[in-house]
Amino acid sequence: MSARLPLFLRGLRRPQPPPGPPLRLRAPCRASSGGGGGVFGSCSVHVRPYQRQKTKFKDGLNTGPGEVIQNSKDVLNLLQEKNPTFKPVLAIIQAGDDNLMQEINQNLAEEAGLNITHICLPLDSSEAEIIDEILKINEDTRVHGLALQISENSFSNKVLNALKPEKDVDGVTDINLGRLVRGDAHECYISPVARAVIELLEKSGVNLDGKKILVIGAHGSLEAALQCLFQRRGSMTMSSQWETPQLQSKLHEADIVILGSPKPEEIPLSWIQPGTTVLNCSHDFLSGKLGGGSLGVQLNGLIAENDVSLLAAALRIQNMVSSGRRWLREQQHARWRLHCLKLQPLSPVPSDLEISRAQTPKAVDVLAKEIGLLADEIEIYGKSKAKVRLSLLERLKDQADGKYVLVAGITPTPLGEGKSTVTVGLVQAMTAHLNINSFACLRQPSQGPTFGVKGGAAGGGYAQVIPMEEFNLHLTGDIHAITAANNLLAAAIDTRILHENTQTDKALYNRLVPSVNGVREFSSIQLARLKKLGINKTDPNALTEEEMGKFARLDIDPSTITWQRVLDTNDRFLRKITIGQAPTEKGYSRQAQFDIAVASEIMAVLALTDSLADMKERLGRMVVASDKNGQPVTAEDLGVTGALTVLMKDAIKPNLMQTLEGTPVFVHAGPFANIAHGNSSVLADKIALKLVGQEGFVVTEAGFGADIGMEKFFNIKCRASGLVPNAVVLVATVRALKMHGGGPSVTAGVPLKKEYTEENIQLVADGCCNLQKQIQIAQLFGVPVIVALNVFKTDTRAEIDLVCELAKRAGAFDAVPCYHWSVGGKGSVQLARAVRDAANKGSRFRFLYDVQLPIVEKIRTIAQAVYGAKDIELSPEAQSKIDRYTQQGFGNLPICMAKTHLSLSHEPDKKGVPRDFILPISDVRASIGAGFIYPLVGTMSTMPGLPTRPCFYDIDLDTEAEQVKGLF
Repeated sequence: MSARLPLFLRGLRRPQPPPGPPLRLRAPCRASSGGGGGVFGSCSVHVRPYQRQKTKFKDGLNTGPGEVIQNSKDVLNLLQEKNPTFKPVLAIIQAGDDNLMQEINQNLAEEAGLNITHICLPLDSSEAEIIDEILKINEDTRVHGLALQISENSFSNKVLNALKPEKDVDGVTDINLGRLVRGDAHECYISPVARAVIELLEKSGVNLDGKKILVIGAHGSLEAALQCLFQRRGSMTMSSQWETPQLQSKLHEADIVILGSPKPEEIPLSWIQPGTTVLNCSHDFLSGKLGGGSLGVQLNGLIAENDVSLLAAALRIQNMVSSGRRWLREQQHARWRLHCLKLQPLSPVPSDLEISRAQTPKAVDVLAKEIGLLADEIEIYGKSKAKVRLSLLERLKDQADGKYVLVAGITPTPLGEGKSTVTVGLVQAMTAHLNINSFACLRQPSQGPTFGVKGGAAGGGYAQVIPMEEFNLHLTGDIHAITAANNLLAAAIDTRILHENTQTDKALYNRLVPSVNGVREFSSIQLARLKKLGINKTDPNALTEEEMGKFARLDIDPSTITWQRVLDTNDRFLRKITIGQAPTEKGYSRQAQFDIAVASEIMAVLALTDSLADMKERLGRMVVASDKNGQPVTAEDLGVTGALTVLMKDAIKPNLMQTLEGTPVFVHAGPFANIAHGNSSVLADKIALKLVGQEGFVVTEAGFGADIGMEKFFNIKCRASGLVPNAVVLVATVRALKMHGGGPSVTAGVPLKKEYTEENIQLVADGCCNLQKQIQIAQLFGVPVIVALNVFKTDTRAEIDLVCELAKRAGAFDAVPCYHWSVGGKGSVQLARAVRDAANKGSRFRFLYDVQLPIVEKIRTIAQAVYGAKDIELSPEAQSKIDRYTQQGFGNLPICMAKTHLSLSHEPDKKGVPRDFILPISDVRASIGAGFIYPLVGTMSTMPGLPTRPCFYDIDLDTEAEQVKGLF
């Protein structure tokens, strides 16, 4: 065979391996062009190793393939200038042991700059086995093209159409063939063999117009592609099989003969007229057998032997580069082809649950595909929820971020002013009505308020996340994971104290480092503790008695324990409890308490982390108490970091849902907005910013008023994430402004007084002082402000116009009335346009304070610049804690003020803009894992209670339809 190969092909052949038994490919095997590396890393070795001979294309030597490969290389180099880490990967599924064809593919790929991987199956692999490998490659995001090198008998429709059309670089799928037939050649991959035939003929000077072409023995995709390409060039194309009775006469008529399969011995060469151009593009090329040349009859000297095979191999590489280019283009910003859901608003507006249930959400995998997520980047929970894997951030790391918008609010009434509703309405307007890529990022609600007094947090009316009952109840279990992790750590603290109180150093050490099957060794987290203690030993038997005692005892001071157990239920009777009363606890008891689950520091860690590794580190450095020498005791000291990370490994992935109009939403993390920062997760924001692309928008919400949620968003969340906000939407209501103007008190569950349901221009005007103050707070950070007036049906045109006018006078970029609650995104189109204009104007974002300032000065800066206080007053306990945290090295953390959300001051009944007050700091605590210090302003409850008539009176289940009733 070697003597019949052209010079170029012989140059690609491997040197002969040393003598020995026959070498066979193992099945399955994966070999890459990197000599054992490549996209799949190390792999099975198929042949005895030796130095591979590399051959480059040279002028005058098979210039057709050479030109194609050089062109592909040039295109790839241009792509890599903007995407330096990009290298397309071609996967070839090969059934059989033809190492020569494998070597040719590898050399061509290397010359062009591609990676290649072979999946090598036995020659007799079944259809199901081949399809199984195809499906794996389809879903492998590292692979950009897939070719099949299998026997002709294996090329069934089932096998061919198992390929993803976008990876089908041989153009064999029905979709690619259909596009070619329709004339959409620029949108499909064309068979490299068919293209090679056409290009060789045209480059040889053959005018195809009017020529009679006979295609013999071709089947399926190759036959269809050849017929289509010849017909486009004006040729008259005939197809025939070798056993056709009229074959001899057809051969006599043909100007050009294309052999699609090997010529049977019984067909004499004399049937082919002298001077006829004959090309052999036998499908054996794809199965690894080197056909693809002439038959040895007179060819007018036009075509050299084996040119079809080699050019086809090069054109396959060209298709691969095109596939990689398309893939890159898809990763870059593009307007989503989102199928938005239609709304049919009713009047009067039904309940939130009725509206949610009337809309059928898209399947979440469909939504995911529409916004550019790959199949292996989501984990589906039911029909309408999915978790998104963090691997997306690596795939899109070179993608520019979209615009970043925060929704905050004025000081609210106890009823809330609709920040979530505005957030949802805004993204519905942007995506469903203005065709702008946009993503909402919301906090996951606690079930405490859902069954208490506030209700759910999915938005409301025709601007909400659906299904709202799934949003408000359990979701994907993130809060339950936090509860489990938090309480595991709490149990570890008290258990450690008990065992240290009841055991000697030696007994304690022996139980902490037991001998298992005669082997005694430290766990990895115990080795980390030894290193922290300065004990540079790894053999448990080598420690001195002093070192064993130092290692085994944490000496936790029970009076300094700050870590509490949590529960996601409002239960006032758990605000103070006594633990350890059973006789088995040997008299060790102490006063403790439960917090609501979302108050756990683990929730704040989840919201601020940016990777799994970072979360593990943060969990490990959470301070739970001090030892008797005043030094901090951490989760890492207790040896529980790894276990906490295991419990949180799924919770770290953001949850994908959708709005009523089918636009995407991330629901992830829900830290308390007083003792924590009250924002959704950094990871959700970062992933969303990549998915929307450079011209898109990510809209996220901050809890409570701008003085609390927005200030923490800027000073804590943006400092942790490194993200820069482009605009702030400040939500106001006429109702809240009337309250700040001197209106009667507003109480949840009690009907509003007439001042709130009838026009009262004076109350509105007087209350706008709070709106003006919140605008000024936003301007401290250099970010443009758009006021969104959330309109209620009792608001009058005069009241609405007054608020918008006063907001603009106070420095707002714009002020817009919004009607999304009653009509959906259409009611917030004006707001969406204002936000787009403000974000494009650009922000001059800056932090309020330098974290290197002393803790007291940072607290004072917030109190005076944001709240308007005259000064602060520290209790002795607060001062003592500040001194301790500073001494422990935590003085350079940002500040997270725990203050009432119902007033700019510390007194909830002081509405409007209180002045000249002294802000009392009763205590100071630290969330070291999350990364902030939180001063307590007055008394701050971390466990809500239930009212006289909780929401649960109205919540029920229709046991026949299995539908929830009564949620709002």
